[in-house]
Amino acid sequence: MSGAIMGMRRGMDLFGICLLGTVTALGGGTARDVLLGHYPVGWIAHPEYLTFTIGAAIVTGFIARHLHHLRMVFLLVDGLGLVAFTVIGCDVAMGMGAHPSIVVLAGVITGIFGGLMRDVLCNQVPMVLQRELYATVALFTGVFYVGMLWLEINTTLATLAALGCGFLFRVLAMTFHWKLPDFNGKEIRGLD
Repeated sequence: MSGAIMGMRRGMDLFGICLLGTVTALGGGTARDVLLGHYPVGWIAHPEYLTFTIGAAIVTGFIARHLHHLRMVFLLVDGLGLVAFTVIGCDVAMGMGAHPSIVVLAGVITGIFGGLMRDVLCNQVPMVLQRELYATVALFTGVFYVGMLWLEINTTLATLAALGCGFLFRVLAMTFHWKLPDFNGKEIRGLD
């Protein structure tokens, strides 16, 4: 949804809206699969993913003008998607026998990379490179999930706990405006 909405805000046509929606939804998993050599990539193995994301982008196009009333719901769904994609990415890497650090990184890439590509295509600084706790939430979720599995916690329980704790972290970060420290580049002179 966020990709389609950003495309609409940028005045894109239906193709652009569908492309941006699809890149946002499937970009993280595609990047993960390519980096890990996991072929065929998810949406090629399961073309219904592509059909679903294009359909969702089109539906979003028709209902977007009514979504401003649901901004908080949209942010909550986006936060849940972030942690869910992170856990899915961890599972794919684990299934390939990857080292735990690679498992976490694969989860983070899956969670954030689609949004990063969306922002780059729209010519704006990616949200994950700004102070908002977005990539940090994905990292926390991945570490939490892998840690639970390392402690031999039941997979279903570990999944639910990681989703719940990651989502709670994202909600708290949004509610209380938690941010990472930034470094004001204006104070640095002579290095450019």
